[in-house]
Amino acid sequence: MRITAAQFERLVDEGLKLIPTEIRRVMDNVQIVIEDKPSDELLDDLGVPEDETIYGLYEGVPLTERTTEYGAFPDRIIIYQRPMLEDFDDEDELRYEVARTVIHEVGHHFGIDEDRLAELGWD
Repeated sequence: MRITAAQFERLVDEGLKLIPTEIRRVMDNVQIVIEDKPSDELLDDLGVPEDETIYGLYEGVPLTERTTEYGAFPDRIIIYQRPMLEDFDDEDELRYEVARTVIHEVGHHFGIDEDRLAELGWD
């Protein structure tokens, strides 16, 4: 699928808006960025099989693990644009996947692990 960077950014914003305002307000010290694709080195480090990829990544210290001494650089939620554009030809499917990925990575920011995200339907 072909869309502009601005259109993709709007999809990410739409995904964020699906998160209740009360939850968005307590997101602390986190940036949401869009990058083209994950590097091969990152995929290797994460143990992602060669024929697979990731759509997003949370880098940082979840809120549930922070102490009063926490003072690090902002956490980052990275949304990878190219893999999603390559995997989804339908605009509605792309919109859903972007939103699902944003919500999934925000869940990690709040300390929700993969198993619980799967239980909640955000795997």
